[in-house]
Amino acid sequence: MKTFTIEEAQSLLPVLESLLKRAIEGKREAEQVESGLTELARRVSNSGGMRVDVANVAKLRADMEAHMQRVRESIAEIDSIGVQVKDIENGLLDFPCSMDGQVVLLCWRMGETTIDHWHTMESGFQGRQPLDDRFRRRTSSGGRPN
Repeated sequence: MKTFTIEEAQSLLPVLESLLKRAIEGKREAEQVESGLTELARRVSNSGGMRVDVANVAKLRADMEAHMQRVRESIAEIDSIGVQVKDIENGLLDFPCSMDGQVVLLCWRMGETTIDHWHTMESGFQGRQPLDDRFRRRTSSGGRPN
């Protein structure tokens, strides 16, 4: 598992935020298409059947799949960097970090300007704590102090 220093994680935020926004937008667009298809199915069911533009429905399904593919690719790219996507809806990312001989997670949420929190692997977001000097003393992925 790749680990990050606070500086390394912070330097990745612009590209990660861009990828996360792309995933969020793709998910939103896919949900809109799905909602339209669900509404169409409801109307067909309520009317006891009706003429449906099959080609248009096929196009909408293809559009929805393209949006979901964009989401999957964005998440895969974030994952390939070594960063964990915890919640797309809230734009929540975790960065593994070696601290005092154990792996903890630097925690960042979309809208935050810097990474200011961490939590243990077990505690999750509810266990978020402010960063302290232990994190600021690290200068490389190897976790060596200054």
